[in-house]
Amino acid sequence: MFKNYFKVAVRNILKHKFFSAINILGMTAGITACLLIILYITDELSYDTFHAKADRIYQAGLHGKIGGQDVRTSNTCPPLANAMATEIPEVEASTRITPRFGKPVLKYEEKVFTEERVFFADSNFFEFFSFRLLEGDVKTALKEPNTVVLTEDMAKKYFGTESPMGKLMVIGDDKKTFKVTGIAANAPSNSHVHFNVLLSSVSNENLKNGIWLNNFMYTYFLLQPNANVEDVNKKYENLVEKYIGPELEKFMGVTIKQMKEQGGAYGYFSTKITDIHLRATTQDSLEPGGNVTYIYFFGGIGAFIILIACINFMNLSTARSAGRAKEVGLRKTLGSLRGQMIGQFLAESVLYSLVAVVLALVACYFLLPAFNLLSGKVMNMQALASPQLVGAIVALVIFVGIVAGSYPAFYLTSFNAVEVLKGKVRAGMKTKGVRSFLVIFQFALSIFLIIFTMVVYQQIQYMQEKNLGIDKNNIIVLQSTGRLGTNKEAFKNALAQQTGVAKLSFTNNNFPGVNNTTVFKSAGSEQDHIMGLYFADHDQMDVMKFEMKEGRYFSKDFPSDTMAIVLNEAAVREFGFEHPLEEEILFNGDDNGVTTKRLKVIGVVKNFNFESFKTEVRPLSIRLTKDSDNLLIRYEGSPKTVVATLEKLWKEHSTNEPLEYSFLDENFDELFRAEQRMGNIFSIFSALAIFIASLGLFALAAFTSEQRTKEIGIRKAMGATVFSLTVLLSKEFTKLVLIAFVPAAAVGWYVSNQWLQSFTYRIPVDPLILVFSGLAAILLAWLTVSYQSIKAARSNPVESLRYE
Repeated sequence: MFKNYFKVAVRNILKHKFFSAINILGMTAGITACLLIILYITDELSYDTFHAKADRIYQAGLHGKIGGQDVRTSNTCPPLANAMATEIPEVEASTRITPRFGKPVLKYEEKVFTEERVFFADSNFFEFFSFRLLEGDVKTALKEPNTVVLTEDMAKKYFGTESPMGKLMVIGDDKKTFKVTGIAANAPSNSHVHFNVLLSSVSNENLKNGIWLNNFMYTYFLLQPNANVEDVNKKYENLVEKYIGPELEKFMGVTIKQMKEQGGAYGYFSTKITDIHLRATTQDSLEPGGNVTYIYFFGGIGAFIILIACINFMNLSTARSAGRAKEVGLRKTLGSLRGQMIGQFLAESVLYSLVAVVLALVACYFLLPAFNLLSGKVMNMQALASPQLVGAIVALVIFVGIVAGSYPAFYLTSFNAVEVLKGKVRAGMKTKGVRSFLVIFQFALSIFLIIFTMVVYQQIQYMQEKNLGIDKNNIIVLQSTGRLGTNKEAFKNALAQQTGVAKLSFTNNNFPGVNNTTVFKSAGSEQDHIMGLYFADHDQMDVMKFEMKEGRYFSKDFPSDTMAIVLNEAAVREFGFEHPLEEEILFNGDDNGVTTKRLKVIGVVKNFNFESFKTEVRPLSIRLTKDSDNLLIRYEGSPKTVVATLEKLWKEHSTNEPLEYSFLDENFDELFRAEQRMGNIFSIFSALAIFIASLGLFALAAFTSEQRTKEIGIRKAMGATVFSLTVLLSKEFTKLVLIAFVPAAAVGWYVSNQWLQSFTYRIPVDPLILVFSGLAAILLAWLTVSYQSIKAARSNPVESLRYE
C-alpha cells in the first residue's frame, strides 16, 4: 500500500513540475531557515550545560542599595567563597576567579604578546568545573604561587611543538616569572567564561584581602545534593551581619540597621550557572550574555517561516483541488476508501516535505559558516545529529507534511462521488475563502516582520549616531603605556609634535564604562551616595569634548585641583545640591583606602553616556591625575597615517613591548553588538519569509491566470487592454494585502514598543514605518503577480478561446 502511495505521489509531482518546484523550493527555504534557527537556539540554551554538576553550580552575586541607587553586580569579595564553604552547610564547595587587569604581556624567549582573557583562579578550579586539563594534575596545577595553566592555543602560540610543561614565562608589567604546570583544552564555545591563561590565585596578594566591602571577584559554589538554594540565600544574611556589619561601621560610620532604616540594603543572591548567559540580572558578567527575549523572537520567526511554507503548499493544493476532485470522484467510483485516499494525499505531502528536508540539510551545511560569521557563534552540523534534534527533524517532516497536506486530504475526500462528478465541488471552490484567508495570514506575518526589522535597524542607527555628550570619533585608545617605563613621558611629548595628532590625555579609565564605583558623602551629611569615579589629566575635556554646565575643569593654573572633584549632572541630582560649586565631597579613603579626604566641587559637566543605552546616565565624578597608563589620542586626518606614526614612535621608545590600541567609537559600538547581530539575523530571516510568501503568491497567480484563460480570451476579444486585464487579475491580491495590513500593523507596533522598552534611550515607533511596510507589501504583491498577469493578458485570444 505504501509503495503504491509513493509511486502515485512521485507521478503527481512529475506531472505538475512547475507547481512541484515552487512547493519544494519554498519548503526547502523554510526548513533551511528553521534548521539554522534551531541550531542557534540550541546553542544559546546549551551554555554551561557541559559541566558535570551544572545543575548544582551557582554564582554568588551582590545586591546593594545606597542613597536610592539599586546595584546588582556579579562581583563579590575575596573572603566570601571560604566563608560560604565553611559556614553554610548547604554549600559543598566554592571557588573564585577574577580577570587579570588590562591585557598583560606574556613572554617566552623571543615571543612577546599581549593577551586577553587572563584570569587568576583558585587551586580547585579544574575539580570544580568540567574544563578539561590535558596535561598536569587537576589538584595541583594551580596550587603553588607563580604557576600558570595555558590553553592548547596558547601553548602552540608560544611553544610550537615543544612541550610547555615546566617551562618558565614572564607575565605582566612587573615581569614576574611563572612556571607552566598545565595545558587545558580550549574552553567550549558555549561557556560563559573563556580563558586563555590561568594564573594561580595565591600568586596575587590582593586575593588574600580580607575586606568584605572590596568586591572584584567572581564567586561560585556547589550546592549539596538534595539541598535547596533558597536556604543558601537566607543564610547569606548571617554572613552579612557577621562580617559586613562591622566593616560598615568602621568605613562608613553606619550600622546595618541604620542602613536599612535609611532605605538601604546589602546582601547576596545566587544565579544558577546555566542561567548566567541568558537570564543574568547583572550588567557585569565575565562576558556579554545573550537575551532570552531574542530566543523567543527567533523561535517565533522560525515558526512563522515554516507556517508560511505550509501555507504555500495549502494554497496551491486548494487552488488545484477542483482538478484533483475529479481524481477523488473516480477513485471513489472504483471503490477506494476515504482512509486510503487520505493516506495518498498525506503521503504525497510528506514526500514533498522529505525531499525539502534533505535539500535543506544540504543547504544548511553550506550556509552554516556564513551564519556563524553573522551570529558570532561556532556551531557545526554535528549538533543536528543529537538524538533530540534527529527526533525533532523527523517530527518536522511529519508535521509539515500533515499540516501542508491536511486540507486536500480531509476536505476533498469528504465529498461523495456523485457530487464530485457533477461538478459541485468545483462550484464550491469558487468562493476561494480558504485561499484568501491563507494569503491574508501569510502577508500579515510578512508585514509584521518588515515593521519589526525596520524598528530594530532604526534603533541601532540611533544608538550609533546619538550625541553621547562626548565626541567618540577620531580617538585612539592606547593602553598600558606604563610598559614604556621611564620613556613614557618622552613618548607622549614626541607623539604630541606629530602631524595629525591634535590632543593627548592620560586617564586610568577604559571607556565605555567606569573602572571604579564607590561611596561618597557630602560634607555635613551622613547620607551615603554611590558614584562612579575615574582619574584623568588636565587635557581630558579637550580630548573627549564634553561640555561644562557650570564651573570649570581642572587647570594647571590651580595647584589645589589635586583636592578637587568634577561631577556630572546626575551626581548633582543624587546629592541634591542646589549650589554645587559651594559644596565639598567626602571621599572615604584616599587612593590607598587609609584616610578621608574633603574634595572641593569645582565644576559640573553635562551628562554624557559612558555606559549602555539600556540604562540612564548614573552619577559620575572625575579626579585629577598627572600620570596614568591609558593614553587617549585625538587625531585629525587619516587614521592609517596616525597609526603608522604611533607604531614607529612606540618601537623607538619601547624595548620589544607589544603595542595595544583601539578606536573609541568601535569600543562604544561593542555595547550594542548583540542588537546589531540580532538585527542582521532577523532581517535575513524576515527577507526569507517574505521571499517564500512571494513565491507562493507567484504560483497562485500563475494558477489563477491558468484557470481564467477562457475569461481572459473573451475579454480581450471584446477589446480589453493589457493594462485593464493586469489590474483585473492583480486587484484581488491587492485587496487581500490591504486586509492583512491592519492586524499586522497593530501587532508590529505593539511588539516593537515592547522591545524598545529595554532601552532607556530609544526611538518612538514612527507611523511612517507602518505606512511604508504596507506599501512595500502591496508593491511586492504587484511585482509578484504582475508578471503572470501581463503574460496572461498578452496571450493570443485565439489560443485562449481554444482552451479546453
